[in-house]
Amino acid sequence: MTRRLPLRLGLIGALLALAGAAAAQVPAIFKDADLKLGEKLIVEHKCNECHARKWADDGKAIYRPQGRVNTPGLLRGMIDQCSLELNLGLFPEEVTAIAAVLNRDHYRFKP
Repeated sequence: MTRRLPLRLGLIGALLALAGAAAAQVPAIFKDADLKLGEKLIVEHKCNECHARKWADDGKAIYRPQGRVNTPGLLRGMIDQCSLELNLGLFPEEVTAIAAVLNRDHYRFKP
């Protein structure tokens, strides 16, 4: 049993290092974003359903990294614009959380 302990600690250390490296790949604007909150808000405000009504491909056609939204700041700005137009009343940290989820899942902007 004692032989396995160093191996387990080594694996845990490697996993933590990988997690840290992945976190470092996030644009600074999304660094401390609450991804769980962003996921919850996307579902709560039915963002995907709204986009599906307006755009082709079940609403996913709106996510075009080479299009109008080509920086992390513009992505965050588009979420803020949706919040204003739809009178969602999102707080700045909520806008950032949603934008961070969209970046993770669709845009993948680098730091």
